[in-house]
This record gives sequence, C-alpha cells and structure tokens, in this order.
Amino acid sequence: MKCLVVDDESLARERLTRMLGQLQGCEVCGEAADGQQALAQAQVLLPELILMDIRMPGMDGLEAARHLLALDNPPAVVFTTAYGDHALEAFETQAIDYLLKPIHPERLQQALDKARRLSLVQLEGVEESGARTHLCARNRGNLELVPVEEIVYLQADQKYVTVCSATQKILIEDALKALEQEFGEVFIRIHRNALVAVRRIRALEKDSQGHCRVVLEGVEERLEVSRRLLPDVRRHIRKGA
Repeated sequence: MKCLVVDDESLARERLTRMLGQLQGCEVCGEAADGQQALAQAQVLLPELILMDIRMPGMDGLEAARHLLALDNPPAVVFTTAYGDHALEAFETQAIDYLLKPIHPERLQQALDKARRLSLVQLEGVEESGARTHLCARNRGNLELVPVEEIVYLQADQKYVTVCSATQKILIEDALKALEQEFGEVFIRIHRNALVAVRRIRALEKDSQGHCRVVLEGVEERLEVSRRLLPDVRRHIRKGA
C-alpha cells in the first residue's frame, strides 16, 4: 500500500515514516508539510493512503481531506494529531481512522488494516466543518486551488460558477447558493447570478442605461446590481466607509 505522510513537523514525519517502514506491505511514497502540499503530492504520487495531521499552518488536514474528494481516485485518509478535541470533526468527515500522538505501532497497524478495506469515496457524504480557506477547481485533470481571500467575485452561468481574482478566472462546479451560505460573511449577493467580496467593493456607479453597477478593487468589470439587492450593497458600502 502506497502511503503519503503529511505533518508540518519534520520529526513527526520521520518517526511515522520509520514506523510505516517496519510494517509489511506498506511503502511510503512521499511526504508533505501542509494541506496544499498534500493535494499536490496526491495528484502526482497517487497514494492509496494518506496519514495526515490536522493542525497545520495554511490549509489544515480537515480541509485538505474535503478537497481530495475531487480526485478521480481519492485515497483513504487517516488523521494523526496530538489533540483529541478534533475527533468529532474528523469522524464527521467519515475518516478511516483517527490516531492520537504518540502513535503506537499496534494502532497504526489497525488503521492500515481499515484502510485496505475502506476508501475515501465514502466521504461523498461529507458534512463540511466550517468554511474553507480555498476553492477547488479541476483544470485539465488537475486540481487548482484559489485562496478565498483573493477572490473578487463569483458569477454563475448555468451549472458552473466563474471564480474571478485579480489575476485569473477559473470554473468550479459549486452552486452559487451553497457558496453564499458557506461564505456569507465574505461575499454579498448583488444579483441572482453574482456574489462579490465585501472588502473589494469600492463604489457604485450608473451606466448609460441607468443600471447600477459595482466598482470592485482588482478587476475592470462593473457587475450589475439588481434593484432588489441595491439597499444591501449600499449598507455594506456605508459600513466600510
């Protein structure tokens, strides 16, 4: 079984790698120091199992596990952590197992045995545990992550949503309504098909036809604001003034 070890502490990775090397039928194919590295490595190395710490800088293990679902053949995941207070969140994502540090060889073997029988595909019913820090898109068969803090607006077009930052536009398959519910404090709806980042709003202006449009930091586009939602947008502008 090919395993990827993910932990922000190098000594923890080394210890776990040594333990895995002593178990029959287990091959450590790589290491990563955070959730984003884990996603990148998973696409290249195609591990069958990822042993992943939960508390890591940047993208934590719980969020990385949710993003792994977008892979064609997602690996099994076992969480490793020194803190017992994440157990509920981990099992809400239907993780294969949850190991408390220091990890004992017997428990590690049990987790590997489970992983051989189970797959992360069971996470299809994942219940999100808090807002993500990144949105995930498929680009030519690979996963591409966009930090939520860099997004200027989200615009729906049929079954896809365009994610626009100051430097790129990509398509994701998330529903606009679901994004609004998850990131309600970050984005505000300005139209039935568009959400904009509250902190990117600079002003309102009218076009030649009298339609109200929002001026956003970082992009040239002026998105139309519906009459029904205009009072909400004005309130946010006054609040940020």
